Amino acid sequence: MISEGCVTAPTGFRAGGVFCDIKRLGTGKGSDKGRKNDLAVLYSVSDAAVAGVFTTNQVSAAPVKVCLKRVPAGVARGIVANSGNANACTGDQGMQDALRMAELTGQLLGTEPEKVLVCSTGRIGVKMPMENVENGIREAVQIADESPESAHKAAEAIMTSDTVRKEAAAELVLGGKKVKIGGMCKGAGMIQPGMSATGKRPACAPRQLHATMLGFLTTDAAIEPAILQIALEEAVANSFNRISVDGDMSTNDSVIALANGMAGNEKICSVESEDFKVFCKALSEVCLTLAKKMVRDGEGVSRFITLKLEGAESFEDADAAVRAVANSALVKTSWCGGDPNWGRILDALGYSSAKIDENKVDLAYSLPGDSRILYVLKNGQPVDIPLSEVQQITTQKEFDLHIFLHVGDVGTVFYTADLTEEYVDFNKGE
Repeated sequence: MISEGCVTAPTGFRAGGVFCDIKRLGTGKGSDKGRKNDLAVLYSVSDAAVAGVFTTNQVSAAPVKVCLKRVPAGVARGIVANSGNANACTGDQGMQDALRMAELTGQLLGTEPEKVLVCSTGRIGVKMPMENVENGIREAVQIADESPESAHKAAEAIMTSDTVRKEAAAELVLGGKKVKIGGMCKGAGMIQPGMSATGKRPACAPRQLHATMLGFLTTDAAIEPAILQIALEEAVANSFNRISVDGDMSTNDSVIALANGMAGNEKICSVESEDFKVFCKALSEVCLTLAKKMVRDGEGVSRFITLKLEGAESFEDADAAVRAVANSALVKTSWCGGDPNWGRILDALGYSSAKIDENKVDLAYSLPGDSRILYVLKNGQPVDIPLSEVQQITTQKEFDLHIFLHVGDVGTVFYTADLTEEYVDFNKGE
């Protein structure tokens, strides 16, 4: 069951968040936020299995490069993360700074630096103010504990343009043992998550991993690192990989999972086991809850839209079709105005790489959780329905758009948002 829990809900995890003025070298609207937590530490009291997926942007930040080398070892103790500076496009100095963040955190935790992962988010192309960062790490490690209050501070410390912290937790039973999963994430702009375990772009497939987003997941389940990696990839593929706020992929996208085994369940060693299936379902629910929170808190967002597509010829086509609709500026601005402009939707479907037969396409709207759907297009032709009736749905803060292609039997679900004047104002600079 999903709850408004936190990343320290599982046994044996500690977190802390502090202010150390990382944004002092930043520029632009996002830099002047006053005294706000900007550095977080999250760690397990014992070694943990680790899994991760990372941006496939060909321009990746130094912390991403560090994590890509360390996650395959399968064991970690903790994560140090900052907001206010992406440490991206910062050359050799940026790499040295990322390694120093891990080294200092490891020293303070009494573990090898190779067991510490690093994540950053914020302005690209600005050098890290390392004196401030090091002071922040020392303070964060000193105050870190298992309390929800400390977890909340850590969740706030990774926020950039986010307006609310994003946390979730779940509780499940594996082999008679109570197991918990906790999570926190950040992300509001530069959101269309393309992540893979290697940082390389995978072929478009049902498990293609595509937000700036950072996501941290903890569990006290005992699970083999390789099996945890499979579970994480599956969860991300159906959550963070299925969202878009503005269609932009960040240089820093990262999702990391730590599993310390302190729940005492029999270790999950096979994807065929019933415990693996139960664990996967819970992990996916936590990830989806967090992913939806990101879209709802997107920069300037006023409407949350669930795209439900059916009848594509392949997964590649289904994915291409929903992304074309979700990222169309014309479609997104019509959603902002509550205008059910099906012509723009059909146009986006047509220029996608998906196989489309315009004479077979149906489009409909519904309210979330309502089985009754209102058709605006059938067989490529408009349905005679008053605009005001459709707008009773499309002017709501949340609604579903149903797309029926009728050229195959593959479907998908995708989560997106409108495009507002507020988004433009926030991102146009001074």
